[in-house]
Amino acid sequence: MNIMIQIEPKEEQTVSSIKKLPPWFSQKIPDKQTIKKMKDLMRGAGLHTVCEEAHCPNMGECFKEGTATFMILGDVCTRRCGFCAVESGEPRSINHMEPAEVAKAVQALNLKYVVITSVTRDDLEDGGAGHFARTVVEIRKLMPWVKIEVLIPDLENNTGSIETVVHSKPFVIGHNIETVRRLFDKVRPQADYERSLSVLKNIKVIDDSNLTKSGFMVGLGESKDDIIALMNDLKDARCDILTVGQYLAPSKDKRHFKVERFVGPDEFKEYEYLARAIGFKHVMSGPLVRSSYRAEMVIQG
Repeated sequence: MNIMIQIEPKEEQTVSSIKKLPPWFSQKIPDKQTIKKMKDLMRGAGLHTVCEEAHCPNMGECFKEGTATFMILGDVCTRRCGFCAVESGEPRSINHMEPAEVAKAVQALNLKYVVITSVTRDDLEDGGAGHFARTVVEIRKLMPWVKIEVLIPDLENNTGSIETVVHSKPFVIGHNIETVRRLFDKVRPQADYERSLSVLKNIKVIDDSNLTKSGFMVGLGESKDDIIALMNDLKDARCDILTVGQYLAPSKDKRHFKVERFVGPDEFKEYEYLARAIGFKHVMSGPLVRSSYRAEMVIQG
């Protein structure tokens, strides 16, 4: 059953009304030595992090805590979304040693919670599902106690590909919806709103015990009604965990969407309240929240 709750905006600033980011985006200066150490480790193993590729604003905080979201299957995406900083084009061949290298990095960092994501690889028959599964298996060989979260592309909603990921038994399986239905075709022209919802549904059909996760951005021009409808759609898809964050344009390039408005912290708190009222098990909602931000918090409830 869908839940409708009226939300009134309390703090927001339109892009035209400010010359710099609102004060709630201010962060402590990151530890440059910590960041350099993490980057050196990744480069030495030929690995990528979505933290860097997506220009994540939380990179300094997460690196300082010794956590990172590994991006497998290369750093070139076969799709071209208007919100994303990752390079688009013809991907390189798969590095079949990558799953083992990721596992070694996880061990070197002594991580307790690991997030694995990827670019979209429509050029691969299974969309890269087998590579995800091998990465999970390799991590478990070295550190069987580690909690592993995978953030997968839509895999063209191929049941066999989704089964491959599910059967590797990660702790959480995520797939981001990214934006509301009304804006979806403009923001993600090579994806499909219903297909993304079906991916989340099918994960549960294959194995009902899975924790599923999705996330979306605000500030692209969506309305409150759009957001409420999106949350209800995700809950109907039996999504367990939700993240809501502010969209920030990766560059001033025309291919990237402009920020339509900056949503204030109080409104994000209301979205968290709404999501919990609808029935999501765990919610992270805030200006700087990204899909893998403080992902380990789900363990703490």
